[in-house]
Amino acid sequence: MMQGTFGIVDSTYGVGRRKKLKLLVDTGFTLAELLICLLILAEIATFTIPKILIDQQNGRNNAIAKEDIATVSAAFQQHQLKGALSSSTTFGAFTQYMNYVSYSTAATVDGLNGQGSEGCDASNPCLFMHNGSSIRYGGYNFGGTNTTNAVYFHIDPDGSYSGTTNGPGKAVSVFIYYNGRLADEGNIAAGTAGSNGSYTANSSKVPTWFSW
Repeated sequence: MMQGTFGIVDSTYGVGRRKKLKLLVDTGFTLAELLICLLILAEIATFTIPKILIDQQNGRNNAIAKEDIATVSAAFQQHQLKGALSSSTTFGAFTQYMNYVSYSTAATVDGLNGQGSEGCDASNPCLFMHNGSSIRYGGYNFGGTNTTNAVYFHIDPDGSYSGTTNGPGKAVSVFIYYNGRLADEGNIAAGTAGSNGSYTANSSKVPTWFSW
């Protein structure tokens, strides 16, 4: 203890404070340790960030496809309510009830898994939707009024050709049956047929981003 101007002062206070500061310095990270931590974080980011981005894109694609499917289903129901549905009805009959941006017979969009691009032409025109997608359809009709008679359409979620034969940007093929049921190509019913022949379920054609 010592006597000062302001009274008695504990001389051990300064020493104790210096010891605490030294302890904090001694227990801190060295530069090498910080660099190792940064390298570990960078390695983790290398694997996780791309997956997060892909998952986000897949979710967006799926939401767009479901929106288009709902649009087609509503158009089918309106046509059915008018009493206009028949075995000779083509997908084109539903477009009058659909709200789309443009109609094209010259654009290029993505095909299904394992395919490259698909051209939009007079036989297989494309509707470009407000959500950025395209719906490509043919001139085939139901070919009958059974529950297994169907017409199909392709949805490309970004409405443009990605330049790949496989990947997150590929189109999904959706069948709409005469009774209004919907199914992707991997889950179509046995005996599914239209005016251009019969169809067999093929799950390899369904892109990984699509789910009901």
